[in-house]
Amino acid sequence: MNRTISIGPMTVLVAAVSVFAATATADGQHSGVWTLNPARSKYDPGPGPKKLTETIVLSNKRYKVDANGTAADGKPMHIEFDAKFDGKDYPIIGVSWADTLTVKWIDADTPQIIQKKDGQVTMIITCKVSKNGKTRMCKLKGTDGEGRRVNNVVVFDRK
Repeated sequence: MNRTISIGPMTVLVAAVSVFAATATADGQHSGVWTLNPARSKYDPGPGPKKLTETIVLSNKRYKVDANGTAADGKPMHIEFDAKFDGKDYPIIGVSWADTLTVKWIDADTPQIIQKKDGQVTMIITCKVSKNGKTRMCKLKGTDGEGRRVNNVVVFDRK
Protein backbone atom coordinates (compact mmCIF):
# COMPACT_ATOMS: atom_id res chain seq x y z
CA MET A 1 0.00 0.00 0.00
CA ASN A 2 2.81 2.43 0.82
CA ARG A 3 4.39 1.81 -2.58
CA THR A 4 1.19 2.81 -4.35
CA ILE A 5 1.00 6.05 -2.38
CA SER A 6 4.66 6.81 -3.17
CA ILE A 7 4.28 6.10 -6.89
CA GLY A 8 1.28 8.47 -7.28
CA PRO A 9 3.08 11.64 -6.10
CA MET A 10 6.23 10.59 -7.97
CA THR A 11 4.23 10.25 -11.21
CA VAL A 12 2.78 13.74 -10.74
CA LEU A 13 6.27 15.12 -10.04
CA VAL A 14 7.75 13.47 -13.15
CA ALA A 15 4.87 14.78 -15.30
CA ALA A 16 5.32 18.32 -13.92
CA VAL A 17 9.07 18.25 -14.55
CA SER A 18 8.47 16.98 -18.11
CA VAL A 19 6.07 19.84 -18.89
CA PHE A 20 8.47 22.39 -17.39
CA ALA A 21 11.42 20.96 -19.35
CA ALA A 22 9.44 21.02 -22.61
CA THR A 23 8.45 24.65 -22.03
CA ALA A 24 12.02 25.59 -21.06
CA THR A 25 13.19 24.09 -24.36
CA ALA A 26 10.61 26.16 -26.25
CA ASP A 27 11.70 29.42 -24.62
CA GLY A 28 15.29 28.75 -25.56
CA GLN A 29 14.26 27.94 -29.11
CA HIS A 30 12.27 31.16 -29.64
CA SER A 31 14.41 33.62 -27.66
CA GLY A 32 17.10 35.50 -29.54
CA VAL A 33 17.54 37.73 -32.56
CA TRP A 34 15.77 36.75 -35.79
CA THR A 35 16.02 38.35 -39.25
CA LEU A 36 13.31 38.20 -41.88
CA ASN A 37 13.99 35.91 -44.83
CA PRO A 38 11.85 37.62 -47.54
CA ALA A 39 12.69 35.00 -50.19
CA ARG A 40 11.16 32.20 -48.08
CA SER A 41 8.20 34.23 -46.75
CA LYS A 42 4.80 34.34 -48.46
CA TYR A 43 2.44 37.27 -48.10
CA ASP A 44 -1.24 37.06 -49.05
CA PRO A 45 -1.89 39.86 -49.66
CA GLY A 46 1.51 41.35 -50.30
CA PRO A 47 3.90 42.92 -50.33
CA GLY A 48 5.66 42.19 -47.05
CA PRO A 49 8.35 44.19 -45.27
CA LYS A 50 11.66 44.67 -47.06
CA LYS A 51 13.58 44.09 -43.84
CA LEU A 52 12.70 43.11 -40.26
CA THR A 53 14.76 42.10 -37.24
CA GLU A 54 13.00 40.73 -34.15
CA THR A 55 14.54 40.47 -30.70
CA ILE A 56 12.50 37.96 -28.71
CA VAL A 57 12.54 37.10 -25.02
CA LEU A 58 10.25 34.15 -24.37
CA SER A 59 9.73 32.15 -21.18
CA ASN A 60 6.88 30.07 -19.85
CA LYS A 61 5.54 33.27 -18.22
CA ARG A 62 6.46 36.11 -20.60
CA TYR A 63 6.62 36.94 -24.34
CA LYS A 64 8.49 40.12 -25.25
CA VAL A 65 9.17 41.32 -28.81
CA ASP A 66 11.08 44.35 -30.07
CA ALA A 67 11.14 44.46 -33.89
CA ASN A 68 12.58 47.04 -36.27
CA GLY A 69 12.77 47.16 -40.03
CA THR A 70 11.66 48.69 -43.29
CA ALA A 71 8.08 48.37 -44.55
CA ALA A 72 7.24 47.57 -48.18
CA ASP A 73 6.81 51.31 -48.87
CA GLY A 74 10.33 52.05 -47.58
CA LYS A 75 9.18 53.62 -44.30
CA PRO A 76 10.76 52.54 -41.01
CA MET A 77 8.71 50.17 -38.88
CA HIS A 78 8.79 49.34 -35.19
CA ILE A 79 6.69 46.68 -33.43
CA GLU A 80 6.82 46.16 -29.70
CA PHE A 81 4.97 44.28 -26.96
CA ASP A 82 5.63 42.71 -23.57
CA ALA A 83 2.93 40.24 -22.43
CA LYS A 84 2.45 37.59 -19.78
CA PHE A 85 0.87 34.18 -20.34
CA ASP A 86 -2.02 35.02 -18.01
CA GLY A 87 -4.99 35.50 -20.38
CA LYS A 88 -4.97 39.30 -20.02
CA ASP A 89 -4.69 41.86 -22.82
CA TYR A 90 -1.45 43.82 -23.21
CA PRO A 91 -0.68 46.83 -25.44
CA ILE A 92 1.06 46.43 -28.78
CA ILE A 93 2.81 49.18 -30.73
CA GLY A 94 3.40 49.31 -34.48
CA VAL A 95 0.58 47.43 -36.23
CA SER A 96 -2.48 49.19 -37.64
CA TRP A 97 -4.84 46.25 -37.06
CA ALA A 98 -4.26 45.83 -33.30
CA ASP A 99 -3.95 47.83 -30.13
CA THR A 100 -3.77 44.91 -27.67
CA LEU A 101 -2.86 41.23 -27.64
CA THR A 102 -3.09 38.09 -25.54
CA VAL A 103 -0.51 35.30 -25.59
CA LYS A 104 -0.93 31.60 -24.86
CA TRP A 105 0.86 28.30 -25.36
CA ILE A 106 -0.71 25.98 -27.98
CA ASP A 107 1.66 23.20 -26.91
CA ALA A 108 5.08 23.00 -25.27
CA ASP A 109 6.84 24.32 -28.40
CA THR A 110 4.24 26.70 -29.87
CA PRO A 111 3.36 30.15 -28.53
CA GLN A 112 0.40 31.99 -30.05
CA ILE A 113 -0.36 35.71 -30.23
CA ILE A 114 -3.99 36.84 -30.49
CA GLN A 115 -4.06 40.45 -31.65
CA LYS A 116 -7.13 42.63 -31.07
CA LYS A 117 -8.44 46.02 -32.12
CA ASP A 118 -11.05 47.61 -29.86
CA GLY A 119 -11.48 44.23 -28.13
CA GLN A 120 -12.16 42.29 -31.36
CA VAL A 121 -9.73 39.61 -32.60
CA THR A 122 -8.05 40.76 -35.82
CA MET A 123 -5.02 38.48 -36.22
CA ILE A 124 -3.79 35.16 -34.84
CA ILE A 125 -0.05 34.47 -35.08
CA THR A 126 1.38 31.02 -34.40
CA CYS A 127 5.16 30.47 -34.46
CA LYS A 128 7.35 27.36 -34.57
CA VAL A 129 11.12 26.93 -34.55
CA SER A 130 12.77 24.33 -36.79
CA LYS A 131 14.34 21.25 -35.19
CA ASN A 132 17.84 22.58 -35.87
CA GLY A 133 16.91 25.91 -34.20
CA LYS A 134 18.00 28.04 -37.15
CA THR A 135 14.60 28.97 -38.63
CA ARG A 136 11.43 30.40 -37.11
CA MET A 137 8.19 30.30 -39.09
CA CYS A 138 5.15 32.35 -38.12
CA LYS A 139 1.69 31.94 -39.65
CA LEU A 140 -0.51 35.03 -39.59
CA LYS A 141 -4.25 34.66 -40.18
CA GLY A 142 -6.81 37.42 -39.83
CA THR A 143 -7.59 40.88 -41.13
CA ASP A 144 -5.11 43.73 -41.69
CA GLY A 145 -5.60 47.46 -41.06
CA GLU A 146 -7.19 47.88 -44.49
CA GLY A 147 -9.77 45.15 -43.87
CA ARG A 148 -8.09 42.61 -46.19
CA ARG A 149 -7.97 38.91 -45.26
CA VAL A 150 -4.41 37.91 -44.35
CA ASN A 151 -2.85 34.47 -44.75
CA ASN A 152 0.90 35.04 -44.39
CA VAL A 153 3.78 32.68 -43.71
CA VAL A 154 6.74 34.69 -42.43
CA VAL A 155 10.14 33.00 -42.13
CA PHE A 156 12.98 34.27 -39.95
CA ASP A 157 16.58 33.09 -39.69
CA ARG A 158 18.45 33.10 -36.38
CA LYS A 159 21.05 35.84 -36.37
